[in-house]
Amino acid sequence: MTIEEDQAEKTGSMSGEGAGRATLPPANGIASLRLFDFRNYAALDLAFDKRFVVFAGANGAGKTNLLEAISLLSPGRGLRRAAYGDMARKDGAGAFSIRADIEKDGDVLRVLTGVRNEPGSAAARTVKIDQTQARSADELLDLLRIVWLTPAMDGLFTGPAGDRRRFLDRMVLAIDPVHGRRAVDFERAMRSRNKLLSEDRLDDRWLTGIEAQMAELGVAMAIARENLVAHLKTSGAAFDRAKAAFPQAGLDLQSGLADPDLSGPAVETEDRYRERLARERYRDRAAGRTLEGPHRADLLVTHWEKAMPAGLSSTGEQKALLVGLVLAHARLTAHLSGLAPILCLDEIAAHLDQSRRASLFDLIGELGGQAFMTGTDASLFDALGQRAQMVAVSEGAVQTLSS
Repeated sequence: MTIEEDQAEKTGSMSGEGAGRATLPPANGIASLRLFDFRNYAALDLAFDKRFVVFAGANGAGKTNLLEAISLLSPGRGLRRAAYGDMARKDGAGAFSIRADIEKDGDVLRVLTGVRNEPGSAAARTVKIDQTQARSADELLDLLRIVWLTPAMDGLFTGPAGDRRRFLDRMVLAIDPVHGRRAVDFERAMRSRNKLLSEDRLDDRWLTGIEAQMAELGVAMAIARENLVAHLKTSGAAFDRAKAAFPQAGLDLQSGLADPDLSGPAVETEDRYRERLARERYRDRAAGRTLEGPHRADLLVTHWEKAMPAGLSSTGEQKALLVGLVLAHARLTAHLSGLAPILCLDEIAAHLDQSRRASLFDLIGELGGQAFMTGTDASLFDALGQRAQMVAVSEGAVQTLSS
């Protein structure tokens, strides 16, 4: 069953009742969201008319599922990084679709994405923008930049380096749309090299070609990450501490490359990395993996004012550092891309005191984009007042309480 067939079965023709396109107040963002067989939602149709949207309800009601659906309006597998098969409703047909009306520069574009139910085929996501099939989900970055923060990220500073790399790469992707494709292509090339080495197929011609590709992609990834960190340092230094409720994060990047300085000509850095890959084939074969490259990078974060590693800070300080870093990145994204990012903030208010919550809402408001937030206690969002659209979520159903 295709996405469109699934959609027609549940709602009838798009030209029928309810098919009109919702619009937001002037600016860019998501004006409406429709879900079909996604997670615990058999069908949902929700319009947004405020810059702040709060999904309030008990644990397990489906609040985070709504944020996950919104996060799928960007490349990748969303804020949970789940398998597409796991996103389809348990009692559904094995397919799901997400439809959104996106307002951009006065125009309203319809985005349709989801997974088709095709027996014998691996689940693959498709994307259509105004009925035109997108070549890849990367085209969504021309419409939206989406940034998220979830409770699962609270252990970012104490967890494995891989978590910080993924976090870093999502930040890079928001300002450099081709970064994701570089990362995918590098991983594919590296797996090919590892396979050749593990099978003792030391064909110099094949390995040289793969290593040249790895060097070009790997150095480009490292430079993109370094540029992002440099921009964030400048952005953080310019942050107005007089009204900041969140501490500034000190940032340092370990690139994963042996070159300590990436500021020279990229082609020379590529040549050196390629030569090291060729020289270390036997070492990597013995290790069973490639020991140098951007796949081993790490983002080191400190509490700037205390000159303390973030991982040694208190739980509350780590949360505040993470929120401040996400806000700094959101400001940077708006400045460099010209698109105020959409924020998906899961259970954001639960561990912030009243003063920090009010400051957070004001800082988000200054960004000019939308913010979708969740919470079990709607009163934690009282400081938003009439700025927010409050939506009650209960067992796969929603009801707008205020708008």
